[in-house]
Amino acid sequence: MAVPLLDKKIVKKRVKKFKRHQSDRFVSVKVISYSNLLLCNTIHYKLARRPKGIDSRVRRKFKGCTLMPNIGYGSDKKTRHYLPNGFKKFVVHNVKELEVLMMHNRTYCAEIAHNVSTKKRKDIVERAAQLDIVVTNKLARLRSQEDE
Repeated sequence: MAVPLLDKKIVKKRVKKFKRHQSDRFVSVKVISYSNLLLCNTIHYKLARRPKGIDSRVRRKFKGCTLMPNIGYGSDKKTRHYLPNGFKKFVVHNVKELEVLMMHNRTYCAEIAHNVSTKKRKDIVERAAQLDIVVTNKLARLRSQEDE
């Protein structure tokens, strides 16, 4: 089992998701994070927009009002994109893509793509064990197929 190279503690400046101003008034506006936006490309999901009203309390940053997302909430450069297990994620579709991680198995971990079949998943998990690469979702779809 590969041990992560990361020695610095991962600190998130803000874990809570930002709410869009007055999003509670409209069904079409949902509270989401940017990572969720990449997963669902429907019209109902929108990022927070900057309030532009002349009397807006949020724009004028009054105490106790909704906070606006800005660059100051960014994570530390050294720990950005790291998972809680200390690795960065690399999406793998086949065994050949797993070979790329051979020399970087202490920085990156593999995550098998959602559209990979059960048969190929078994091959990827076996090869990852040989190369000493951590796979985040190695039990996905393998458990449910064995139960049936």
